[in-house]
Amino acid sequence: MTSPLNAPAAEGRWTPRLWGTLLVLCAAMFLDALDVSMVGVALPSIGSDLHLSTSTLQWIVSGYILGYGGLLLLGGRTADLLGRRQVFLVALGVFALASLLGGLVDSGPLLIASRFIKGLSAAFTAPAGLSIITTTFPEGPLRNRALSIYTTCAATGFSMGLVLSGLLTEASWRFTMLLPAPIALIALLVGLKLLPRSSRERDHNGYDIPGAILGTASMLLLVFTVVEAPQVGWASARTLLSFLAVAVLLTVFVQVERRSPGPLIRLGVLRSGNQVRAQLGAIAFFGSYVGFQFLTTLYMQSLLGWSALHTALAFLPAGALVAVSSTKVGAIVDRFGTPRLIAAGFAFMVVGYALFLRVDLSPAYAAAILPSMLLIGAACALVFPSLNIQATNGVDDHEQGMVSGLLNTSVQVGGAIFLAIVTAVVTAGAPAHATPQAVLDSYRPGFLVVAFVALAGLLITLTGLRTRHPQQTVVIAKSTASETSLETSPETSLEAERVPAGD
Repeated sequence: MTSPLNAPAAEGRWTPRLWGTLLVLCAAMFLDALDVSMVGVALPSIGSDLHLSTSTLQWIVSGYILGYGGLLLLGGRTADLLGRRQVFLVALGVFALASLLGGLVDSGPLLIASRFIKGLSAAFTAPAGLSIITTTFPEGPLRNRALSIYTTCAATGFSMGLVLSGLLTEASWRFTMLLPAPIALIALLVGLKLLPRSSRERDHNGYDIPGAILGTASMLLLVFTVVEAPQVGWASARTLLSFLAVAVLLTVFVQVERRSPGPLIRLGVLRSGNQVRAQLGAIAFFGSYVGFQFLTTLYMQSLLGWSALHTALAFLPAGALVAVSSTKVGAIVDRFGTPRLIAAGFAFMVVGYALFLRVDLSPAYAAAILPSMLLIGAACALVFPSLNIQATNGVDDHEQGMVSGLLNTSVQVGGAIFLAIVTAVVTAGAPAHATPQAVLDSYRPGFLVVAFVALAGLLITLTGLRTRHPQQTVVIAKSTASETSLETSPETSLEAERVPAGD
């Protein structure tokens, strides 16, 4: 069921309430991204103040990733079943409380627990917020514009997190934990007034409890295994057995979903080539960028001796370019289509990463670093909104939360996997005698991995350009017992699944 807010949107006019709704959702997405990047710069101060070891400090970051990446599938389907507005507001309230807790605790385990709770909350706000947008704005130019603004807020939050963390940590690391709390509280209060009420899906087949347990367990174990692998060893018995357990859980999960009358993920959505390319593109996009940011931050602070604020300002041109382009991307998508923009964005990323391989121990920022930052910023501006548009186009309202959860899971899992791989590559090449030049040389294979991941994303996207058709909806029919049917034969009752043409 679509929102009453659809009426003004459908006519091309955005009312103040519609703008307010979008801003509330953007605020939550901004906070999710802000929280991912902001804590990194504060880690040394946190470790010194709370007397935490390096391995414990890692879990301040990993705890958030574990909660976020592990529960996104459940969060997306919960939004469909229990109501998007309800799930979004409750999770946003929990996020605000966890932010307050994180800024007040004096214990490492409690801080890690607050970070896990924040990640868990984001796992529900992210897919619920995205599905509210896709069910409020009709598919086409208006939704494309809304999604371009929404995803730009995520990219801007990720970039600004570095700058804000550099500033706030100068006073106290606790401010980096506390900052999201008042913003989340304001968004919650405004959301109570503005967010459209959504009906719960009438699921006559009941809840897919086995699928929820298996899906959540497999994602939690996958993220945990990848995060821990660089420390315990990729070839260790623990890591190999964990990956084997993930494979078993996912195999059983797929079998359960194929037989469930009300699955957590309806596997039929993956019959769309555009959908598969969007998911794989999200993995490659965020995986390559997180790896690049991690290595570049180490390079700037450890080798060049730049301060946290100086490092953050070096990334600022990329974030600024994303922010400036926010209102333009939707119109570009309308004109050229998502596959072309995603391909162009990945091409920019590949060139930007390749150019960064030229850096040395005394780089001229304007010549050696700035071109890469501008190319990567342009890539983020094109790719991230286009992936969200491509993944949600042609999907029925009652499955928007599910697809949103799936896309966000791809983003987070891609980031966790490739960050761990890049870390392992750099660690394996770490020199015995750590001269600055030797350390820089050990970083280069990691930058090459980042570039190859982006290249893989480009190649995957190019497979969608082989046949270009006008954007329109076609029908893939699937058997169901639902009340809505498509008459294709006198004997069979079918439900129409809409997917973009060309697949």
